[in-house]
Amino acid sequence: MLKYLEELCTICGVSGDEDAVREYLMEKIGQCPDILEMKTDPLGNLLVHKKGRNTPDQTVMLGAHMDEVGLIVTGIRADGTLSIAAVGGVDADVVLGRNVMVGTQKLPGVIGAAPIHLLSAAQRDEKPKMDALYADIGAKDAEDAKRFVSPGDSIYFMGEYTSLGGGRVTAKAIDDRFGCAVMLELLEQELPYDMWFAFFVQEEGGLRGSRAAAYTINPDFALILEATTAADLDGVTGDAAVCRLGGGPVVSFMDRSTIYDKELYRMAFAIAEENGIPCQTKSRIAGGNDAGAVHVSRGGVRTLAISVPCRCLHSPSCVAQVSDMEDCLNLTAKLLEKMEEL
Repeated sequence: MLKYLEELCTICGVSGDEDAVREYLMEKIGQCPDILEMKTDPLGNLLVHKKGRNTPDQTVMLGAHMDEVGLIVTGIRADGTLSIAAVGGVDADVVLGRNVMVGTQKLPGVIGAAPIHLLSAAQRDEKPKMDALYADIGAKDAEDAKRFVSPGDSIYFMGEYTSLGGGRVTAKAIDDRFGCAVMLELLEQELPYDMWFAFFVQEEGGLRGSRAAAYTINPDFALILEATTAADLDGVTGDAAVCRLGGGPVVSFMDRSTIYDKELYRMAFAIAEENGIPCQTKSRIAGGNDAGAVHVSRGGVRTLAISVPCRCLHSPSCVAQVSDMEDCLNLTAKLLEKMEEL
């Protein structure tokens, strides 16, 4: 799984521009046993049906999104710099001064802003705003920039996959290449029953891919694999920490887009306790994921999310704990076996 994660995190796939991620997944899935069907829908979701030991009475879908947050070119300025906007929930102070790759040619660039001596005293004390930033690819003027870049081109973060101390890793796009890596690992294994694997597009842009995929597959049960914000830092107290690295998978009872199935929620914690898997819930009702679209698809879907806690989410340098990732995989596999009994 970690090998998949490292490879996936190096691929560029901002929302609406996931082709390279999907191509990687299709190549790997093509080598997996017992694949009944693999197809790409008109929106770009990759939908995979895998044969298991049994044919269930109800349809189960695992889901994770392929896309990552990033930026997009909105215009080309007279001096050759590029006007930009965020794709997904990206704070301007996270990207200021960062190295990026721009457009189809993956041109190197950097995100800049007005120099400090041109700011008023009040502006110096304010957080930067996205519309005040620009991307610089080294073009001498607008005509030079137009040879390489057009409005609508994606801008990707640079962020190498790196092992840190304490059994942690950092990379861009752990949200949600982690979920994709878990699903690849499960696709290699024998499954207890037939099930669908849905690799979604455009989660960061508003849960668009999962809405279409859930309508197509029409599952009775859905398990969403994700990464979620951890703020377990010095000085952060109470529910503001949300969840913590090293605490195991995060199984939420509610977030801003979903109230999760209570039986599945209780089952996940019972399985974790039975198998000695550390498990935690969010201490604050915050965020959301593809479950928000999936659980209200068609006539409704019984849905749960299992997330890996992640610091610096939606940045070029997400930080996650390897043991949490392994525990997420373990809990997911055991929960899938138990769901057959529902």
